[in-house]
Amino acid sequence: MKVVWSPMARTKTQEILEFISVDNPDAALTLINEFETKIQKLKENPESGRVLLETKNDNIREIVVHKNYGVIYETNSDTIEILTIRHFRQNFSASKL
Repeated sequence: MKVVWSPMARTKTQEILEFISVDNPDAALTLINEFETKIQKLKENPESGRVLLETKNDNIREIVVHKNYGVIYETNSDTIEILTIRHFRQNFSASKL
């Protein structure tokens, strides 16, 4: 399966990494690696994430990448689209997808 990143997901990832790297560049690098590892595993098992019931769409799921961060993605027949990244302290709203 092919993985495609939405512009929002790219922007959010960049913002998170820039924020973390100010205080701890090593932690930012570790987080990048965690994102890459988890997303690569999605290629093998795209339905491994929990379905986000708030979206009313069984193809939109979320995986935990780190204790503080999740990746929200949508599965299609041949692609996985990374929709956004969120910090778990954020209130989730399906309308923001």
